[in-house]
Amino acid sequence: MPFSTPTACAIFFTIWFTVLFAVLPFGVRSQHEAGEIVAGTEPGAPVAPQLLKKMVWTTLVSAVVFAAVVALAHYTQ
Repeated sequence: MPFSTPTACAIFFTIWFTVLFAVLPFGVRSQHEAGEIVAGTEPGAPVAPQLLKKMVWTTLVSAVVFAAVVALAHYTQ
């Protein structure tokens, strides 16, 4: 492996959070769009953000991207 374990973890978590922020807006409907505004809340707040589902997809996509980064680092040395 071209990286030490702490460096590999840091790279993976950086990729993971970057992918998470890219995935968060997918499939989100606001309370205003759904017509289910809860009193005292922002109408733009999501109805069902589905965070667990997004975390699973984020992990899968991040693993693929991380594998590509490792392969690229390994074969370009």
